[in-house]
Amino acid sequence: MNFIEGEVLYFNKPLTWTSFNLVAKVKYPLLRKLRVKKLKVGHAGTLDPLATGVMIICIGKATKRIEEFQYQTKEYIATIKLGATTPSFDLEKEIDATYPTEHITREVVEEALKKFIGSIEQIPPAFSACKIDGERAYELARAGKEVELKPKTLVIDEIELLECNLPEIKIRVVCSKGTYIRALARDIGEALNSGAHLTGLIRTRVGDVKLEHCMEIEDFVEWLDKQEIEK
Repeated sequence: MNFIEGEVLYFNKPLTWTSFNLVAKVKYPLLRKLRVKKLKVGHAGTLDPLATGVMIICIGKATKRIEEFQYQTKEYIATIKLGATTPSFDLEKEIDATYPTEHITREVVEEALKKFIGSIEQIPPAFSACKIDGERAYELARAGKEVELKPKTLVIDEIELLECNLPEIKIRVVCSKGTYIRALARDIGEALNSGAHLTGLIRTRVGDVKLEHCMEIEDFVEWLDKQEIEK
């Protein structure tokens, strides 16, 4: 393998890790192995700390391909709790409001999900990496400042209801770049005349790269030791 000329590796990002944490855990063993002080390493598409799944890591000259991967279709499995909201739309923040769910049935959920298929407008979460006047939205939100983000147009190709154990549902989503599944959970809650937040998220595919193609980070150093390295 020639990491300087460029390689692309696939990892299953661990729960609670930031995307940057994973990049660092890949980069430093590579620097030692290659005996170099500098090496470009980047990821193709951020995953929230509370999400797991497919993370594409581009190394060396392959970092030029990051944008190519970012624009590929993504698939997620999302677990959503109905009847309660949080400021972050997931478990990062505590529940701030509760709503009735007695009126919600499987049929009502399936009907509501149909509204999100196709080209839709979505307001990103305040707790996101979107920039406002050069600052990350999540930095402003965590500082207690008001965050106003404009709607973005995105495409959802498929939504499938996998499980319906009310007030919890599990869905499969196939979508374009820029889709926030946390924001989708919020919008599904509103479409059901209730509230909702994300309690679990797995990215199962980016383009043709599936979860089963991904390496666990704890196996990386051992795997790297077995590789023939070109320089």
